[in-house]
Formats: sequence, C-alpha cells, structure tokens
Amino acid sequence: MSGGDDAGKRLSALQDRLGHRFDDPSLLKQALAHASGQSDRLNSNERLEFLGDRVLGLAVSALLYERFPDETEGELGYRFTALVRKETLAEVARDLDLADCLRLSPGEKAGGGADNPSIQADACEALLGAMFLDGGFAPAAAFIRRHWEARADAHKGPLKDAKTRLQERCQKAGLSLPGYAVTDQTGPDHAPTFTITVSVEGRAPQTGTGGAKQEAEQAAAQAMLDSWSKS
Repeated sequence: MSGGDDAGKRLSALQDRLGHRFDDPSLLKQALAHASGQSDRLNSNERLEFLGDRVLGLAVSALLYERFPDETEGELGYRFTALVRKETLAEVARDLDLADCLRLSPGEKAGGGADNPSIQADACEALLGAMFLDGGFAPAAAFIRRHWEARADAHKGPLKDAKTRLQERCQKAGLSLPGYAVTDQTGPDHAPTFTITVSVEGRAPQTGTGGAKQEAEQAAAQAMLDSWSKS
C-alpha cells in the first residue's frame, strides 16, 4: 500500500469518527497541518484554530445553558472553564486518534510532536473551525455535544490548576515550594516544545512538555501529583 493510500484511509476513518464528511477536503488537511511543516504559517492550522476556539466557546455555552437551567452564571462559568481548556481538548484529540493524522515536519515528528498534548489540542480546535467552514455550525455543534456533554456533567465547582494544587500539597506537608526549570527545548523558533522539570523535596523529579513554558509547567506539576498519589 502506498503512503498516499494509507494517508487517505486515515483521513477517511477520521471523518467517520468526526461524524462529518468534508465537501472541501483541503479544510480537513489544513486543520491537521502544524506550523512546523509549513513554509508559510498561513498554510498551517493556526487560523482554523482561532476560529475553532470561538465555535467551541459558543457551542459549549449553549450546551451548558440548556443542560443546567438552575445554575447561576458563576456556576456555569466554572464548567465552561474546564471544558474549553487545552487539557480537555487534548483528551478529545486522543479519543479521535489524531496523532496518526497530524501533518508535522520530520524534526517535530521525530521529537514526538504527534503525542504532544498542546499540538493535539490545537489540531482539535482547528478541526472544529474546519467543520464550521465546511458545513456550518450544526455539524461542529453536534460533534461538540457528543464529546463534551458527559464532560460537562463531570465538572463543577472552582477549578485549581495543577501548579496550585501541587503548591498547596507541599505546604500541607510542610515542604518547600516546588521548583521548576527548563531542561530541554526542541522544534523551530516559531513552534518550540519546552520540557520542564519540577522538583519537590524528598521526591523524584518529574517532567512535562508543552508548546509554552507555562503549559509545560502545568504538565510537570500534574505528573508530580500523579506520582505522589501512587506512592
């Protein structure tokens, strides 16, 4: 089987998982095109990601308004924050097996970019923008409802990010505050991937990666919390 045939089958299977067949396949391909593999950023998925972020926000807002009629604006806001963050988008991307469909530069691919949660989350948002342009709001909203409805039920109450939770756990245990350090940076200047190592007194260091330092710090903090919970 040729590489082109294999890629075509992967894209066809992805459309089955999306529940939408693209009239304009170029939109689907662009949604999967990371900036590292494009000589012109305008050919990457960044503009579609921008649009998809707005589509997601509107669809999730409508879903929450309909599903939780007795909740206040603040309570709906807590749910909304959890549902539109990159971690949730990365979860949906994994559900879709996006890693096999992403279009990356050889260097980014060799560096594990296909499994980078930030890259996957961005591509997921770009797919929402692509579906909106290809078929209007309805198919994008239907997809969001299928993948976000159960998650909406699971999130309630103020959310604390991983760094905050790790700091509070250290304070409760009488330990010094966690320390964060950049231990690696890969990829081109316009699309870097950072590796952050977090250190906590008396515990093995843990690492996290992300397209921004803050994102990598959050991933490292979550890894430390996960490790702590298992010990």
